[in-house]
Amino acid sequence: MTRIRRLTIGDYNEMIKLWQRSSLSFKPKGRDRRQEITHQMKRAPELFLGAFEGRTLVGTVVGSYDGRKGWINRLAVDPDHRRQGIGQLLIARIEKSLKKEGARIISALVEESNLESISLFEKLGYVTDKEILYLSKRESEDV
Repeated sequence: MTRIRRLTIGDYNEMIKLWQRSSLSFKPKGRDRRQEITHQMKRAPELFLGAFEGRTLVGTVVGSYDGRKGWINRLAVDPDHRRQGIGQLLIARIEKSLKKEGARIISALVEESNLESISLFEKLGYVTDKEILYLSKRESEDV
């Protein structure tokens, strides 16, 4: 049975391994380094969720709220545990947490090549807006 709980920094190593197995991009010298994740978890611990089968981390999702819009990031499900509803469960739980924060709009950031995630979000009522481009300015390639 899948159990969802808040992630802690004690879950960091397993979280990173899961992201790598799930082919999510990973910035170990920047935004994904232990110190950055620790800081983010302290600011909003309720927005870091993990799915567990027994003691094994099989899924993650990270949310953020900017006061205007809720964001879903880092949805990852272990390849051996996909198509079992874990992604849907994580999305439902993070949506609930984001709404509790005040989010009335929830958006997901998904890499264009991640067709499985795009399909899942669309199945859950998310709409791809092809008129909006995501632009970013970064201090370095690691952030």
